[in-house]
Amino acid sequence: MVTRDLPMGMIYLAQTTAGILGNFSLLSHYLYLYFTGCKFRSTDLVIKHLTVANCLVILSKGVPQTMAALGMKHFLSDIGCKLVFYVHRVSRDVSTCTTCLLSISQAITISPRKIRWAELKAKAPKYIGSCNILCWMLNLILNVMVPVYVTGNGSDKNITKKTDYGYCHSVSHGKFTDSLYVALVLLRDVFFMGLMLRASGFMVFTLYRHRQQVQYIHGTNIPSRSSPESRATHSILVLVSTFVSLCTLSSIFHICLAVLNNPSLWLVNTSALIAGSFPTVSPYILMRHDSRVPSLSCAHLRNTKSLI
Repeated sequence: MVTRDLPMGMIYLAQTTAGILGNFSLLSHYLYLYFTGCKFRSTDLVIKHLTVANCLVILSKGVPQTMAALGMKHFLSDIGCKLVFYVHRVSRDVSTCTTCLLSISQAITISPRKIRWAELKAKAPKYIGSCNILCWMLNLILNVMVPVYVTGNGSDKNITKKTDYGYCHSVSHGKFTDSLYVALVLLRDVFFMGLMLRASGFMVFTLYRHRQQVQYIHGTNIPSRSSPESRATHSILVLVSTFVSLCTLSSIFHICLAVLNNPSLWLVNTSALIAGSFPTVSPYILMRHDSRVPSLSCAHLRNTKSLI
């Protein structure tokens, strides 16, 4: 193992460990809420899908990258490389899609109780599960070409290797094809980020207007208690702003990797670290702002309901 790879391997290991612990803790939190009879919010199903997607991103990217940085270079076959990259791309795109869906569903939840919003607020929870499944199905289909661009280190095919990830290679299929692929990926990311920013702007405006109304009713000297909807909205706003920032950086590095021939190891490592940042930090953001901490209150509510 090269000495300079050891610090990078330890960074990957720390990020991967933190990400796995965070996402599995969040899944355990929802299991606890289920078995104690707590009432779920309309956005909880989206968060579960987001957490599963983040786990797959970390396992398909962070684990191989850590192993490669620690000196294990040929642990994946050609088929293994194609499968790992395919799972990573699908789960990464599902993470983008579900984060967008999360912001939109929360914007609908806190929307004003007017006639034009009432019907949408009533129907939206019924279609959340279908939208999540649609996200998975669409990304499974749209990323079907990803394995074509990946080959294992041990492959003896006569191809021009473009990017060395340490354990696999991505290959070039011509400047035009590569540029078209990058353009389509960026167009999709920009579309989802645009929807997220629009929904986030609507939530900020709604919360600001609600706060002004509360201050007018109660007076400026009486602090109003934050509602569960407000806390959930703050959590999603922090999550979306973090996602947009990291996704923008990741897209910039992704363009560099796609355009440059034989990019440097520093560029590859930095791109991998940024790609794994959101799946790592997102569960901690969600748990930090979730007021439903483990307690006996939920179990008490369930037992009370059973006696009625």
